[in-house]
Amino acid sequence: MNASFLAASILTATVVIATPTPVEAQAVAAGRWDVTSTVTELDVPGVPGFLVRMMRGKSKAEHKRLVAGQGIEALIAPDPKAQCRVENQRIADGRYAQSLSCPQKRGEPMKIARSGTYSATGFVGIATVAGTTPKGAMRIVLAQRAARVGN
Repeated sequence: MNASFLAASILTATVVIATPTPVEAQAVAAGRWDVTSTVTELDVPGVPGFLVRMMRGKSKAEHKRLVAGQGIEALIAPDPKAQCRVENQRIADGRYAQSLSCPQKRGEPMKIARSGTYSATGFVGIATVAGTTPKGAMRIVLAQRAARVGN
């Protein structure tokens, strides 16, 4: 499997998170938002060490536009293309936690565990991606944050 394709797929899958049920919403400012995921740890068997070093610290931003009255759950809403399924979710009292299952083209689905804090100004948290590759178990940890970037 191409390492850069794998990294891009993982970043995309972790940025696009589903929220299928109503949650306790905290309104955020309308406008343009970036939800950014940055690779902090990476263990993918079969990927050369130099690629792992290059990917560590790389970020990807998903751009969202929120309208007045939308809550924090809008920032973690899915991109339908990812087809991730929320297995468990809690958003309350300034904290969120999610367990997701995201299909892969081959093999078992990737499992993603997310947790962090949120407020009217966005969220900050960690996502841990676990799955398998043809060469063994993989684990990727991402730092995630949402920030308003304009009107």
